[in-house]
Amino acid sequence: MIPNITRGSRMAGLMVYLVSTDADKTKNAHTDPHLVAGDAAIMAWYDDGVLDKDDAAAIAKHLDQPRKAFGVEVLQKDFRWDPVKKERLPNGHKQADVWHCSLSLRAEEGSLTDQQWGDIANDFVDAMGFTEASGKAQCRWVAINHGTSEKGNHHIHLAVSLVREDGTKASTHGDYAKAQKTCRTLEAKYGLEELSTVHATRGYERAEKATAARDQREMHRSSLARKVRASAAASSSEAEFVRRARDTGLLVRPRYAKNTTDVIVGYSVAERPKPGERPIWFGGGTLATDLRLGQLRQDWIDTPHAATEAAAEWNAAARNKRKASTTGSENTTPSADAWVEYTRNATALADQLRTIPGDDHATWAKAAREVSGAFAAWSYRLEPTPGPLAATAAELSRTAQLRAPRQHGKPAALPSIAGTAMLFLAASSKDKTAAQTALMVQLINTAFAVYEMHAQAGRAREAQRIRSVVENQLAPFTATMPKPVPVGAEQQPATGAAAPPRAVDIARRGMTPIRPGSVVPTTPTPATPARTSPPARRDSGPGLDR
Repeated sequence: MIPNITRGSRMAGLMVYLVSTDADKTKNAHTDPHLVAGDAAIMAWYDDGVLDKDDAAAIAKHLDQPRKAFGVEVLQKDFRWDPVKKERLPNGHKQADVWHCSLSLRAEEGSLTDQQWGDIANDFVDAMGFTEASGKAQCRWVAINHGTSEKGNHHIHLAVSLVREDGTKASTHGDYAKAQKTCRTLEAKYGLEELSTVHATRGYERAEKATAARDQREMHRSSLARKVRASAAASSSEAEFVRRARDTGLLVRPRYAKNTTDVIVGYSVAERPKPGERPIWFGGGTLATDLRLGQLRQDWIDTPHAATEAAAEWNAAARNKRKASTTGSENTTPSADAWVEYTRNATALADQLRTIPGDDHATWAKAAREVSGAFAAWSYRLEPTPGPLAATAAELSRTAQLRAPRQHGKPAALPSIAGTAMLFLAASSKDKTAAQTALMVQLINTAFAVYEMHAQAGRAREAQRIRSVVENQLAPFTATMPKPVPVGAEQQPATGAAAPPRAVDIARRGMTPIRPGSVVPTTPTPATPARTSPPARRDSGPGLDR
Protein backbone atom coordinates (compact mmCIF):
# COMPACT_ATOMS: atom_id res chain seq x y z
CA MET A 1 0.00 0.00 0.00
CA ILE A 2 1.52 3.28 -1.11
CA PRO A 3 0.86 6.59 0.71
CA ASN A 4 1.18 9.92 -1.07
CA ILE A 5 0.95 13.08 1.07
CA THR A 6 0.30 16.66 -0.04
CA ARG A 7 -0.48 19.86 1.86
CA GLY A 8 -2.72 22.78 0.96
CA SER A 9 -5.11 25.44 2.25
CA ARG A 10 -8.33 25.03 0.27
CA MET A 11 -10.48 22.34 1.81
CA ALA A 12 -13.43 23.19 -0.44
CA GLY A 13 -11.27 22.92 -3.56
CA LEU A 14 -9.89 19.55 -2.47
CA MET A 15 -13.35 18.18 -1.73
CA VAL A 16 -14.74 19.32 -5.08
CA TYR A 17 -11.84 17.53 -6.78
CA LEU A 18 -12.39 14.36 -4.76
CA VAL A 19 -16.07 14.07 -5.70
CA SER A 20 -15.72 15.19 -9.33
CA THR A 21 -16.56 12.66 -12.03
CA ASP A 22 -15.62 14.98 -14.91
CA ALA A 23 -12.70 13.30 -16.67
CA ASP A 24 -11.68 16.62 -18.24
CA LYS A 25 -11.14 18.22 -14.83
CA THR A 26 -9.39 15.45 -12.91
CA LYS A 27 -6.14 13.55 -13.44
CA ASN A 28 -8.02 10.28 -12.96
CA ALA A 29 -11.67 9.75 -13.79
CA HIS A 30 -13.63 9.18 -10.54
CA THR A 31 -16.50 6.89 -11.38
CA ASP A 32 -18.02 6.28 -7.95
CA PRO A 33 -16.70 8.65 -5.24
CA HIS A 34 -18.25 7.76 -1.87
CA LEU A 35 -17.40 7.86 1.83
CA VAL A 36 -15.85 4.83 3.50
CA ALA A 37 -14.79 6.47 6.80
CA GLY A 38 -14.58 9.77 8.64
CA ASP A 39 -15.12 11.44 11.99
CA ALA A 40 -18.29 10.56 13.94
CA ALA A 41 -20.36 13.51 12.73
CA ILE A 42 -19.58 12.91 9.08
CA MET A 43 -20.46 9.22 9.28
CA ALA A 44 -23.74 10.05 11.05
CA TRP A 45 -24.83 12.40 8.25
CA TYR A 46 -23.74 10.49 5.13
CA ASP A 47 -24.21 6.97 3.88
CA ASP A 48 -22.31 5.21 1.10
CA GLY A 49 -24.12 7.00 -1.73
CA VAL A 50 -22.26 8.74 -4.53
CA LEU A 51 -21.17 12.23 -3.48
CA ASP A 52 -21.90 15.32 -5.55
CA LYS A 53 -20.74 18.95 -5.56
CA ASP A 54 -23.24 20.03 -2.88
CA ASP A 55 -22.05 17.21 -0.63
CA ALA A 56 -18.47 18.32 -1.19
CA ALA A 57 -19.26 21.88 -0.09
CA ALA A 58 -21.09 20.70 3.04
CA ILE A 59 -18.31 18.28 4.02
CA ALA A 60 -15.64 20.92 3.45
CA LYS A 61 -17.56 23.38 5.64
CA HIS A 62 -17.74 20.80 8.42
CA LEU A 63 -14.04 19.94 8.21
CA ASP A 64 -13.00 23.59 8.16
CA GLN A 65 -15.25 24.74 11.04
CA PRO A 66 -12.70 24.51 13.93
CA ARG A 67 -10.09 26.48 11.99
CA LYS A 68 -12.53 29.27 11.23
CA ALA A 69 -14.12 29.28 14.68
CA PHE A 70 -10.78 29.67 16.46
CA GLY A 71 -9.12 31.79 13.76
CA VAL A 72 -6.08 29.49 13.68
CA GLU A 73 -3.40 29.74 10.99
CA VAL A 74 -1.37 26.66 10.05
CA LEU A 75 1.74 27.66 8.12
CA GLN A 76 4.38 25.72 6.24
CA LYS A 77 7.78 26.85 4.98
CA ASP A 78 7.71 27.83 1.33
CA PHE A 79 10.53 27.70 -1.19
CA ARG A 80 11.12 29.05 -4.67
CA TRP A 81 13.47 27.86 -7.39
CA ASP A 82 16.30 30.23 -8.28
CA PRO A 83 17.29 29.54 -11.93
CA VAL A 84 20.55 31.49 -11.52
CA LYS A 85 21.80 29.76 -8.36
CA LYS A 86 20.07 26.55 -9.42
CA GLU A 87 18.76 25.84 -5.94
CA ARG A 88 15.63 26.15 -3.81
CA LEU A 89 15.60 29.29 -1.69
CA PRO A 90 13.38 30.14 1.30
CA ASN A 91 10.31 32.10 0.30
CA GLY A 92 8.56 32.77 3.59
CA HIS A 93 5.59 30.68 4.65
CA LYS A 94 2.32 29.55 3.09
CA GLN A 95 -1.06 28.41 4.43
CA ALA A 96 -1.15 24.63 4.85
CA ASP A 97 -4.00 23.59 7.12
CA VAL A 98 -5.26 20.80 4.82
CA TRP A 99 -3.52 17.41 5.00
CA HIS A 100 -4.28 15.15 2.06
CA CYS A 101 -3.08 11.58 1.59
CA SER A 102 -3.97 8.88 -0.91
CA LEU A 103 -3.54 5.19 -0.11
CA SER A 104 -3.13 3.02 -3.21
CA LEU A 105 -2.78 -0.67 -3.93
CA ARG A 106 -0.76 -2.07 -6.81
CA ALA A 107 -2.92 -3.05 -9.78
CA GLU A 108 -1.98 -6.72 -9.27
CA GLU A 109 -3.53 -6.68 -5.78
CA GLY A 110 -7.06 -6.08 -7.06
CA SER A 111 -9.52 -4.17 -4.87
CA LEU A 112 -10.81 -4.03 -1.29
CA THR A 113 -14.34 -3.73 0.05
CA ASP A 114 -15.60 -0.48 1.57
CA GLN A 115 -15.51 -2.16 4.99
CA GLN A 116 -11.84 -3.06 4.55
CA TRP A 117 -10.93 0.43 3.35
CA GLY A 118 -12.91 1.94 6.22
CA ASP A 119 -11.02 -0.14 8.79
CA ILE A 120 -7.69 0.73 7.17
CA ALA A 121 -8.54 4.44 7.08
CA ASN A 122 -9.50 4.51 10.77
CA ASP A 123 -6.34 2.67 11.78
CA PHE A 124 -4.25 4.95 9.58
CA VAL A 125 -5.49 8.27 11.02
CA ASP A 126 -5.18 6.83 14.54
CA ALA A 127 -1.55 5.92 13.90
CA MET A 128 -0.84 9.33 12.36
CA GLY A 129 -2.06 11.03 15.57
CA PHE A 130 -5.08 12.80 14.10
CA THR A 131 -7.75 11.26 16.36
CA GLU A 132 -8.50 11.02 20.06
CA ALA A 133 -6.35 7.87 20.13
CA SER A 134 -3.43 10.30 20.37
CA GLY A 135 -4.68 11.55 23.73
CA LYS A 136 -5.53 14.92 22.21
CA ALA A 137 -8.64 16.46 20.68
CA GLN A 138 -9.49 14.92 17.33
CA CYS A 139 -9.06 16.42 13.88
CA ARG A 140 -12.04 16.32 11.54
CA TRP A 141 -11.43 14.02 8.57
CA VAL A 142 -12.98 11.94 5.79
CA ALA A 143 -11.91 9.05 3.59
CA ILE A 144 -13.33 8.80 0.07
CA ASN A 145 -13.14 5.71 -2.12
CA HIS A 146 -12.30 6.58 -5.71
CA GLY A 147 -12.43 3.06 -7.04
CA THR A 148 -9.80 2.09 -9.59
CA SER A 149 -7.50 4.58 -11.33
CA GLU A 150 -6.67 4.48 -15.02
CA LYS A 151 -3.52 2.53 -14.09
CA GLY A 152 -5.60 -0.10 -12.30
CA ASN A 153 -4.76 0.99 -8.75
CA HIS A 154 -7.62 0.72 -6.25
CA HIS A 155 -7.28 3.62 -3.81
CA ILE A 156 -8.84 5.99 -1.29
CA HIS A 157 -8.18 9.63 -0.39
CA LEU A 158 -8.05 11.05 3.13
CA ALA A 159 -8.66 14.74 3.83
CA VAL A 160 -7.75 15.98 7.31
CA SER A 161 -8.08 19.43 8.88
CA LEU A 162 -4.91 20.13 10.90
CA VAL A 163 -6.83 22.28 13.40
CA ARG A 164 -8.21 20.07 16.15
CA GLU A 165 -11.66 20.38 17.72
CA ASP A 166 -10.22 22.48 20.57
CA GLY A 167 -8.35 24.86 18.26
CA THR A 168 -4.89 23.36 18.76
CA LYS A 169 -2.72 22.40 15.81
CA ALA A 170 -1.95 18.82 14.87
CA SER A 171 1.73 18.05 14.37
CA THR A 172 2.88 16.75 10.99
CA HIS A 173 6.52 16.32 12.00
CA GLY A 174 7.94 13.24 10.27
CA ASP A 175 4.62 12.46 8.62
CA TYR A 176 6.16 11.04 5.44
CA ALA A 177 8.23 8.47 7.33
CA LYS A 178 5.39 7.76 9.75
CA ALA A 179 2.97 7.14 6.88
CA GLN A 180 5.34 4.63 5.29
CA LYS A 181 5.86 2.82 8.58
CA THR A 182 2.13 2.78 9.25
CA CYS A 183 1.41 1.31 5.83
CA ARG A 184 3.89 -1.53 6.46
CA THR A 185 2.09 -2.32 9.72
CA LEU A 186 -1.35 -2.22 8.08
CA GLU A 187 -0.19 -4.42 5.20
CA ALA A 188 0.69 -7.13 7.70
CA LYS A 189 -2.51 -6.64 9.69
CA TYR A 190 -4.87 -6.81 6.70
CA GLY A 191 -3.01 -9.40 4.64
CA LEU A 192 -1.96 -6.99 1.89
CA GLU A 193 1.21 -7.26 -0.17
CA GLU A 194 4.02 -6.08 2.07
CA LEU A 195 6.28 -3.57 0.31
CA SER A 196 9.96 -3.56 1.20
CA THR A 197 11.11 -1.43 4.10
CA VAL A 198 14.70 -1.91 2.94
CA HIS A 199 14.76 -1.23 -0.80
CA ALA A 200 13.37 1.77 -2.67
CA THR A 201 13.41 2.54 -6.37
CA ARG A 202 12.62 5.78 -8.14
CA GLY A 203 9.14 6.14 -9.59
CA TYR A 204 8.23 7.71 -12.92
CA GLU A 205 5.91 10.62 -13.56
CA ARG A 206 2.79 10.03 -15.63
CA ALA A 207 3.86 12.69 -18.13
CA GLU A 208 7.26 11.04 -18.48
CA LYS A 209 5.69 7.72 -19.38
CA ALA A 210 3.16 9.32 -21.71
CA THR A 211 5.83 11.26 -23.58
CA ALA A 212 7.94 8.15 -24.08
CA ALA A 213 4.92 6.19 -25.32
CA ARG A 214 3.97 9.02 -27.69
CA ASP A 215 7.50 9.18 -29.11
CA GLN A 216 7.69 5.36 -29.24
CA ARG A 217 10.90 5.24 -27.25
CA GLU A 218 12.26 4.12 -23.92
CA MET A 219 11.93 6.55 -21.04
CA HIS A 220 15.02 8.74 -20.78
CA ARG A 221 15.61 7.85 -17.16
CA SER A 222 15.61 4.11 -17.90
CA SER A 223 18.10 4.49 -20.71
CA LEU A 224 20.28 6.89 -18.74
CA ALA A 225 20.31 4.70 -15.64
CA ARG A 226 21.42 1.67 -17.64
CA LYS A 227 24.26 3.53 -19.37
CA VAL A 228 25.43 5.16 -16.15
CA ARG A 229 25.28 1.84 -14.32
CA ALA A 230 27.26 0.08 -17.04
CA SER A 231 29.87 2.85 -17.16
CA ALA A 232 30.25 2.91 -13.38
CA ALA A 233 30.53 -0.87 -13.04
CA ALA A 234 33.19 -1.05 -15.76
CA SER A 235 35.34 1.75 -14.29
CA SER A 236 38.11 1.52 -11.73
CA SER A 237 38.30 5.30 -11.22
CA GLU A 238 36.08 8.35 -11.36
CA ALA A 239 37.93 9.77 -14.35
CA GLU A 240 37.40 6.54 -16.26
CA PHE A 241 33.69 6.64 -15.37
CA VAL A 242 33.32 10.10 -16.91
CA ARG A 243 35.10 9.00 -20.08
CA ARG A 244 33.07 5.80 -20.39
CA ALA A 245 29.78 7.63 -19.82
CA ARG A 246 30.67 10.02 -22.62
CA ASP A 247 31.60 7.07 -24.85
CA THR A 248 28.05 5.73 -24.53
CA GLY A 249 26.80 8.98 -26.08
CA LEU A 250 25.70 10.66 -22.85
CA LEU A 251 26.07 14.35 -22.16
CA VAL A 252 27.67 14.71 -18.74
CA ARG A 253 28.07 17.72 -16.49
CA PRO A 254 29.35 18.08 -12.93
CA ARG A 255 27.75 19.84 -9.98
CA TYR A 256 30.39 21.85 -8.16
CA ALA A 257 30.58 22.69 -4.48
CA LYS A 258 29.58 26.30 -3.86
CA ASN A 259 32.17 28.83 -5.05
CA THR A 260 34.49 26.19 -6.51
CA THR A 261 35.31 24.85 -9.96
CA ASP A 262 37.28 21.78 -8.92
CA VAL A 263 35.27 20.19 -6.11
CA ILE A 264 32.61 17.99 -7.67
CA VAL A 265 29.76 16.93 -5.38
CA GLY A 266 27.29 15.55 -7.90
CA TYR A 267 26.51 15.14 -11.57
CA SER A 268 23.78 15.20 -14.20
CA VAL A 269 23.44 13.30 -17.45
CA ALA A 270 21.28 13.65 -20.54
CA GLU A 271 20.70 11.82 -23.80
CA ARG A 272 22.14 13.60 -26.79
CA PRO A 273 19.15 15.55 -28.20
CA LYS A 274 17.96 15.63 -31.76
CA PRO A 275 18.92 18.70 -33.80
CA GLY A 276 16.99 21.75 -32.62
CA GLU A 277 16.01 20.19 -29.29
CA ARG A 278 17.39 20.85 -25.83
CA PRO A 279 18.82 18.09 -23.62
CA ILE A 280 16.77 16.87 -20.66
CA TRP A 281 19.04 16.56 -17.64
CA PHE A 282 18.70 14.14 -14.73
CA GLY A 283 20.81 14.06 -11.58
CA GLY A 284 22.43 10.77 -10.65
CA GLY A 285 20.25 10.44 -7.55
CA THR A 286 17.06 10.85 -9.61
CA LEU A 287 18.09 7.89 -11.78
CA ALA A 288 18.59 5.51 -8.86
CA THR A 289 19.52 5.84 -5.22
CA ASP A 290 22.75 3.87 -5.74
CA LEU A 291 23.85 6.06 -8.68
CA ARG A 292 24.52 9.12 -6.55
CA LEU A 293 28.11 10.24 -6.95
CA GLY A 294 28.83 9.60 -3.27
CA GLN A 295 27.62 6.00 -3.62
CA LEU A 296 29.61 5.41 -6.81
CA ARG A 297 32.80 6.76 -5.24
CA GLN A 298 32.78 4.00 -2.64
CA ASP A 299 33.97 1.57 -5.34
CA TRP A 300 36.75 3.76 -6.78
CA ILE A 301 40.27 4.59 -5.69
CA ASP A 302 40.52 7.79 -3.66
CA THR A 303 43.86 9.61 -3.95
CA PRO A 304 44.80 13.24 -4.64
CA HIS A 305 46.06 12.23 -8.08
CA ALA A 306 42.81 10.40 -8.89
CA ALA A 307 40.79 13.42 -7.73
CA THR A 308 42.82 15.72 -9.99
CA GLU A 309 42.33 13.41 -12.98
CA ALA A 310 38.60 13.21 -12.27
CA ALA A 311 38.23 16.99 -12.02
CA ALA A 312 39.97 17.36 -15.39
CA GLU A 313 37.54 14.93 -17.03
CA TRP A 314 34.50 16.55 -15.39
CA ASN A 315 35.61 19.99 -16.59
CA ALA A 316 36.18 18.71 -20.13
CA ALA A 317 32.72 17.11 -20.12
CA ALA A 318 31.11 20.31 -18.79
CA ARG A 319 32.58 22.29 -21.69
CA ASN A 320 31.91 19.52 -24.23
CA LYS A 321 35.65 19.39 -24.93
CA ARG A 322 37.82 16.43 -25.79
CA LYS A 323 38.68 14.03 -22.99
CA ALA A 324 41.55 15.12 -20.78
CA SER A 325 43.20 11.71 -21.22
CA THR A 326 43.11 9.17 -24.03
CA THR A 327 45.27 6.53 -22.35
CA GLY A 328 42.67 5.09 -19.98
CA SER A 329 42.04 1.38 -19.55
CA GLU A 330 38.82 1.72 -21.53
CA ASN A 331 40.99 1.98 -24.66
CA THR A 332 42.83 -1.30 -24.02
CA THR A 333 41.81 -4.82 -24.94
CA PRO A 334 41.29 -7.13 -21.95
CA SER A 335 43.49 -10.21 -21.90
CA ALA A 336 41.98 -13.57 -22.82
CA ASP A 337 42.62 -14.81 -19.29
CA ALA A 338 40.34 -12.09 -17.91
CA TRP A 339 37.27 -14.08 -18.98
CA VAL A 340 38.46 -17.07 -16.95
CA GLU A 341 39.36 -14.90 -13.96
CA TYR A 342 36.01 -13.13 -13.75
CA THR A 343 34.03 -16.31 -14.37
CA ARG A 344 35.80 -17.87 -11.41
CA ASN A 345 35.16 -14.72 -9.37
CA ALA A 346 31.46 -14.87 -10.26
CA THR A 347 31.37 -18.53 -9.22
CA ALA A 348 33.01 -17.70 -5.91
CA LEU A 349 30.65 -14.76 -5.41
CA ALA A 350 27.55 -16.89 -5.93
CA ASP A 351 28.85 -19.49 -3.47
CA GLN A 352 29.85 -16.96 -0.83
CA LEU A 353 26.58 -15.02 -1.06
CA ARG A 354 24.79 -18.08 0.28
CA THR A 355 26.72 -17.64 3.52
CA ILE A 356 25.73 -13.96 3.89
CA PRO A 357 22.86 -13.27 6.32
CA GLY A 358 19.71 -11.99 4.66
CA ASP A 359 19.73 -8.89 6.84
CA ASP A 360 23.22 -7.82 5.70
CA HIS A 361 21.56 -5.45 3.24
CA ALA A 362 24.72 -3.48 2.40
CA THR A 363 26.52 -6.60 1.17
CA TRP A 364 23.57 -7.83 -0.86
CA ALA A 365 23.12 -4.36 -2.38
CA LYS A 366 26.77 -4.23 -3.47
CA ALA A 367 26.59 -7.69 -5.05
CA ALA A 368 23.35 -6.84 -6.86
CA ARG A 369 24.87 -3.58 -8.11
CA GLU A 370 27.85 -5.39 -9.65
CA VAL A 371 25.72 -8.07 -11.32
CA SER A 372 23.25 -5.47 -12.55
CA GLY A 373 26.13 -3.43 -13.94
CA ALA A 374 27.41 -6.45 -15.86
CA PHE A 375 24.03 -7.06 -17.50
CA ALA A 376 23.67 -3.32 -18.22
CA ALA A 377 27.06 -3.27 -19.96
CA TRP A 378 26.22 -6.27 -22.10
CA SER A 379 22.84 -4.78 -22.93
CA TYR A 380 24.51 -1.59 -24.15
CA ARG A 381 26.91 -3.57 -26.30
CA LEU A 382 24.45 -6.11 -27.69
CA GLU A 383 20.89 -4.72 -27.68
CA PRO A 384 19.94 -1.93 -30.13
CA THR A 385 16.71 -1.58 -28.16
CA PRO A 386 16.11 -2.67 -24.55
CA GLY A 387 15.78 -6.44 -24.34
CA PRO A 388 16.20 -9.27 -21.83
CA LEU A 389 19.64 -8.10 -20.72
CA ALA A 390 18.31 -4.62 -19.98
CA ALA A 391 15.32 -6.09 -18.14
CA THR A 392 17.57 -8.28 -16.00
CA ALA A 393 19.83 -5.34 -15.19
CA ALA A 394 16.84 -3.21 -14.18
CA GLU A 395 15.36 -5.93 -11.97
CA LEU A 396 18.59 -6.64 -10.10
CA SER A 397 19.18 -2.91 -9.66
CA ARG A 398 16.16 -2.81 -7.35
CA THR A 399 18.08 -4.81 -4.76
CA ALA A 400 21.04 -2.44 -5.16
CA GLN A 401 18.95 0.55 -4.07
CA LEU A 402 18.60 0.86 -0.32
CA ARG A 403 16.02 3.15 1.24
CA ALA A 404 18.54 4.43 3.83
CA PRO A 405 22.08 3.32 2.86
CA ARG A 406 23.78 4.88 5.88
CA GLN A 407 21.79 2.72 8.26
CA HIS A 408 23.29 -0.51 6.94
CA GLY A 409 27.02 -0.07 7.49
CA LYS A 410 29.73 -1.29 5.12
CA PRO A 411 29.42 -4.38 2.91
CA ALA A 412 31.42 -7.50 3.69
CA ALA A 413 34.43 -8.36 1.55
CA LEU A 414 33.34 -10.47 -1.43
CA PRO A 415 34.95 -11.73 -4.64
CA SER A 416 34.68 -8.80 -7.05
CA ILE A 417 33.08 -9.09 -10.46
CA ALA A 418 33.22 -5.36 -11.19
CA GLY A 419 35.49 -6.04 -14.16
CA THR A 420 32.80 -8.16 -15.77
CA ALA A 421 31.11 -5.03 -17.09
CA MET A 422 34.45 -3.95 -18.57
CA LEU A 423 34.72 -7.27 -20.44
CA PHE A 424 31.24 -6.95 -21.91
CA LEU A 425 31.79 -3.35 -22.99
CA ALA A 426 34.97 -4.44 -24.80
CA ALA A 427 33.38 -7.54 -26.37
CA SER A 428 32.12 -7.85 -29.91
CA SER A 429 28.60 -6.56 -30.48
CA LYS A 430 27.82 -9.45 -32.85
CA ASP A 431 29.40 -12.76 -31.93
CA LYS A 432 28.44 -14.69 -28.82
CA THR A 433 31.24 -16.84 -27.42
CA ALA A 434 31.62 -19.80 -25.08
CA ALA A 435 33.43 -17.46 -22.70
CA GLN A 436 30.35 -15.23 -22.53
CA THR A 437 28.12 -18.25 -21.93
CA ALA A 438 30.32 -19.47 -19.08
CA LEU A 439 30.20 -16.07 -17.44
CA MET A 440 26.45 -15.83 -18.04
CA VAL A 441 25.90 -19.12 -16.21
CA GLN A 442 27.58 -17.75 -13.11
CA LEU A 443 25.84 -14.38 -13.33
CA ILE A 444 22.49 -16.20 -13.38
CA ASN A 445 23.73 -18.28 -10.45
CA THR A 446 24.40 -15.04 -8.59
CA ALA A 447 20.98 -13.70 -9.55
CA PHE A 448 19.50 -16.88 -8.10
CA ALA A 449 21.30 -16.22 -4.82
CA VAL A 450 19.61 -12.80 -4.70
CA TYR A 451 16.28 -14.47 -5.50
CA GLU A 452 16.80 -16.95 -2.64
CA MET A 453 17.62 -14.14 -0.23
CA HIS A 454 14.38 -12.29 -1.00
CA ALA A 455 12.32 -15.49 -0.85
CA GLN A 456 13.75 -16.48 2.53
CA ALA A 457 13.18 -12.94 3.85
CA GLY A 458 9.51 -13.16 2.90
CA ARG A 459 9.76 -10.53 0.16
CA ALA A 460 7.69 -12.54 -2.30
CA ARG A 461 7.20 -9.67 -4.71
CA GLU A 462 10.94 -9.01 -5.15
CA ALA A 463 11.69 -12.73 -5.44
CA GLN A 464 9.00 -13.33 -8.04
CA ARG A 465 10.13 -10.39 -10.16
CA ILE A 466 13.67 -11.75 -10.38
CA ARG A 467 12.44 -15.25 -11.15
CA SER A 468 10.05 -13.95 -13.81
CA VAL A 469 12.64 -11.91 -15.68
CA VAL A 470 15.09 -14.83 -15.78
CA GLU A 471 12.54 -17.45 -16.82
CA ASN A 472 10.51 -15.38 -19.25
CA GLN A 473 13.05 -13.01 -20.78
CA LEU A 474 16.58 -14.27 -20.19
CA ALA A 475 15.87 -17.93 -21.04
CA PRO A 476 15.05 -17.33 -24.75
CA PHE A 477 18.21 -15.20 -25.06
CA THR A 478 20.53 -17.75 -23.47
CA ALA A 479 19.10 -20.47 -25.73
CA THR A 480 20.91 -18.78 -28.63
CA MET A 481 24.33 -18.95 -26.95
CA PRO A 482 27.02 -21.63 -27.52
CA LYS A 483 27.67 -24.25 -24.86
CA PRO A 484 30.50 -23.59 -22.42
CA VAL A 485 33.30 -26.08 -21.70
CA PRO A 486 34.07 -26.96 -18.07
CA VAL A 487 37.49 -26.22 -16.61
CA GLY A 488 39.81 -29.17 -16.97
CA ALA A 489 37.60 -30.89 -19.55
CA GLU A 490 40.65 -31.56 -21.74
CA GLN A 491 42.10 -33.68 -18.93
CA GLN A 492 39.00 -35.82 -18.44
CA PRO A 493 38.47 -39.14 -20.23
CA ALA A 494 35.82 -39.36 -22.89
CA THR A 495 33.52 -41.15 -20.45
CA GLY A 496 33.77 -38.30 -17.95
CA ALA A 497 30.92 -36.17 -16.75
CA ALA A 498 29.03 -34.14 -19.30
CA ALA A 499 29.40 -30.38 -19.47
CA PRO A 500 27.27 -28.51 -16.94
CA PRO A 501 23.95 -27.26 -18.30
CA ARG A 502 23.71 -23.96 -20.07
CA ALA A 503 22.30 -20.84 -18.53
CA VAL A 504 19.02 -21.43 -20.34
CA ASP A 505 18.70 -24.79 -18.58
CA ILE A 506 18.98 -23.03 -15.24
CA ALA A 507 16.22 -20.61 -16.17
CA ARG A 508 13.89 -23.20 -17.64
CA ARG A 509 13.97 -25.53 -14.68
CA GLY A 510 12.97 -22.82 -12.26
CA MET A 511 16.31 -21.19 -11.52
CA THR A 512 17.84 -24.26 -9.81
CA PRO A 513 21.44 -23.12 -9.47
CA ILE A 514 24.63 -24.87 -10.48
CA ARG A 515 26.31 -25.15 -7.11
CA PRO A 516 29.47 -27.23 -7.67
CA GLY A 517 32.35 -26.28 -9.92
CA SER A 518 33.04 -23.52 -12.39
CA VAL A 519 31.97 -23.38 -15.98
CA VAL A 520 34.65 -21.60 -18.03
CA PRO A 521 36.03 -22.25 -21.51
CA THR A 522 39.02 -24.59 -21.78
CA THR A 523 40.69 -22.18 -24.15
CA PRO A 524 39.78 -18.61 -23.27
CA THR A 525 38.20 -16.72 -26.15
CA PRO A 526 39.85 -13.32 -26.65
CA ALA A 527 37.60 -10.30 -26.55
CA THR A 528 37.26 -8.34 -29.74
CA PRO A 529 38.71 -4.82 -29.30
CA ALA A 530 36.06 -2.22 -28.75
CA ARG A 531 35.30 -0.07 -31.76
CA THR A 532 34.72 3.59 -31.27
CA SER A 533 31.82 5.02 -33.25
CA PRO A 534 29.79 8.24 -33.08
CA PRO A 535 27.00 8.09 -30.48
CA ALA A 536 24.38 8.73 -33.16
CA ARG A 537 25.24 5.45 -34.89
CA ARG A 538 25.06 3.49 -31.64
CA ASP A 539 21.72 4.97 -30.66
CA SER A 540 20.05 4.93 -34.03
CA GLY A 541 17.95 1.86 -33.45
CA PRO A 542 14.18 2.15 -33.10
CA GLY A 543 12.98 3.20 -29.71
CA LEU A 544 16.03 5.26 -28.73
CA ASP A 545 16.74 8.94 -29.17
CA ARG A 546 19.75 10.07 -31.11
